[in-house]
Formats: sequence, structure tokens, C-alpha cells
Amino acid sequence: MALRGSHRLEVIFKRCIASPVFHSHAANRRSSQLAIKGTDPSSNGNSGQDQQNGEQKAKGWRRLVRFFVPFSLGAAVSAAVIKREDFTPTIAASKMTGRRRDFNFIADVVAGCADSVVYIEIKDTRHFDYFSGQPITASNGSGFIIEQNGLILTNAHVVINKPHTMVQVRLSDGRTFPATIEDVDQTSDLATLRIQVNNLSVMRLGKSGTLRSGEWVVALGSPLALSNTVTAGVISSTQRASQELGLRNRDINYLQTDAAITFGNSGGPLVNLDGEAIGVNSMKVTAGISFAIPIDYVKVFLERAAEKRKKGSAYKTGYPVKRYMGITMLTLTPDILFELKSRSQNMPSHLTHGVLVWKVIVGSPAHSGGLQPGDIVTHINKKEIKNSSDVYDALADNSKNLDIVILRGVKQMHVTITPEDP
Repeated sequence: MALRGSHRLEVIFKRCIASPVFHSHAANRRSSQLAIKGTDPSSNGNSGQDQQNGEQKAKGWRRLVRFFVPFSLGAAVSAAVIKREDFTPTIAASKMTGRRRDFNFIADVVAGCADSVVYIEIKDTRHFDYFSGQPITASNGSGFIIEQNGLILTNAHVVINKPHTMVQVRLSDGRTFPATIEDVDQTSDLATLRIQVNNLSVMRLGKSGTLRSGEWVVALGSPLALSNTVTAGVISSTQRASQELGLRNRDINYLQTDAAITFGNSGGPLVNLDGEAIGVNSMKVTAGISFAIPIDYVKVFLERAAEKRKKGSAYKTGYPVKRYMGITMLTLTPDILFELKSRSQNMPSHLTHGVLVWKVIVGSPAHSGGLQPGDIVTHINKKEIKNSSDVYDALADNSKNLDIVILRGVKQMHVTITPEDP
């Protein structure tokens, strides 16, 4: 652009020099100079008068040059700028045309499968809203439709966390239906629901065994009760063993992803770029570290559940029924502790064990007792808590109250919780 501008200046000056006006003024200037020196051949003796006229003409020429040259330079620069403004955006815009159509692959995935994602509400039948008279929402989660006749897949902890509740499902088009729990497996943290409606959009199930680290995925669900929310990221690991997460009684290699997953996303689908569910969003540790149950494991659960239904028997859970506290938790393994300490300055350096509370059910004993998401349980009734099994053991104990020591940031606190009997 700089070279083009210089070329335009050169053309302008050549045209100026070639003009009759320029030559006329140049001739007058030469005559003035000769008159001043006294060498004008046409001089007839009136040298003083000629000298005065020459000086006036020279002054006029200098004024003309001082006016014309800046004006010419300004015109040339303005022409260059106008030329650049006229043509450069046009060229750039023509190169960008079609990018939305060619590169918005995330939007294409959402358009193909979002209709099969549902919002799940757990209603407390013992507490009612003062104004509407309807049961209040105790907790919420997500799920997705896997059969046209109303079969929905979700997490077990979404639907069985609290007694005296009912499950309600809201579809993407706004319709709401009561749901019944058909199959539950707490070992894998999976459950199926049924609503009485047909001809629903169905989520296609893919294959998690073919996934690669770094592959793009999309998480759909209802975080913080904000239904129809979409986030995207990549697969961080395809083989994150449950033992690494401190989850006992589970033989699952979880999918780790950096797609944003938070409370309410649980039970929603993790989808590949073909629009197929390759996982069920299950838990979040911190920003950038979330886990999903592989869809290959889910298929095994669905096959076993179908066989149980054919035989007319209910699907058995993997855990005995215990007293209810109302939290979802994650064991702090050495690897998770190291990651949390590196990401947050509020983590005490002396912390070596505990259980992270990552969800608290509204209206539960834990909520009433003062537990909050992000708290780290280190002791219950003066016993060290090293993993989630220690918490289950404390709930199975006959103690009426649980004296819990927690870390909230760098501050140590005591809370007392009275679990509900099943």
C-alpha cells in the first residue's frame, strides 16, 4: 500500500509540472530572478522598477507553492486512504464468506440431537410453594431419550437422592410429564425413567471404545436449572479408572473432559461430532476436570435392565439402603489433590485426605446442617474420612447425629447433621 501511495504522488507531481500554469509561474520566477540580478536582456533602464516587480512575482510564486504542494500531498494521501478503505474490507469480507456454514460444526451437532435432551426435576411432596401450591424443587438434573416410547437415561444419583419425592420431566418443547423410575444401578450410577408419551426424538448411541484423547465433544444438559445449555471441549482421557477417583465398588474407566459440566448437567449426554452420545455426564471436580460414564458401559446396563424387565423382576441396586444425608461426593486422591492445589490458592497445603462435596440437595439434612458445595469433609464423629466408603460407613452407624469437620477454603469448621431414615 505504501508503494502504491508513492506512485500516486509521483503521477500527481508529473501532471502538475506538465501543466501550463506551472510553466507560466516558472517563467515568471526566472524572469524575476534575472531582473533582481540585473541581467534581464529586455531591460530598458528601469532596473529599479523591474527589480521591484520581480520581487513581488517571486513572493507570489512562493505563496502559490506553499499552498499547492501541501494540498497536493494531502490529496494524494487521502486518495490512498480512500482507496484502501474502499477495497481492503471488501477483499477481506469476500474471503470470510461462508465460514459460518463451513466451520460451525458444534452448532450442527446441537441442531441434530438437542431435541432428545430433557430437564429432570425432583419435587419434594412434603413441602409446597406458598404462592403456587405446587411441590418445591428439591434438586434437578438432565437426561436424554433413548426410546421413542418415553424411555429416558440419566444418573442414579439424580433421581434417588431424597425420599418423599416425585420425578418430573420437561421436554425441549416445554411439555412436562410425571416420570416413574424403572431401573436403577447405584454401582454404575445409572437409572432409567419412563414417561407416558410416544413419537419422541431419540438420541443415537455411539461407541466410546473408539474415542481418542483430544477429540471434540459437546455436553448438553441443564446446569443450575438452565435447560438447553450447550458447552464444548475435548476428551482429556479415555481411560480414567474409578480407583484413581477414589470410587470403590465401581469397575469403570471414566471419560475425562474439559467441557464445562456443573450441577444439573448430571445425566445429560456427552456427544461426539456425529451427534451420537458417547457418555453420560456424571461429575465435576473443578473447572476443566469433569467425568462421564462411557456409553459402552451404559449399553451393558441397558441390556441387563431389559432382561430383568422381561423376567418381571426389578433391577437390583448395588448398595444396601442407608440413611439419607443428601450429598454427592468425590474422594480426594493424591492426583486430584495435587491438581486442586495447583489451581487454587485456597487449598491448605497440609491437606492429605478427605471427600469433596460437589453437590448438596436443597432441603436435605446436609443442606439444613450447613454443608455447601466445595466443602471438604475430613472427619466424621472424630474418625478420619479418607474416601467415600468411610462416609457410607458413618451413615450406616446408629449414631443419631453426625459431627462433621470440614474445610471451607482454608478455614476449618464443624457442622452437625441428622440423617433421615430410609
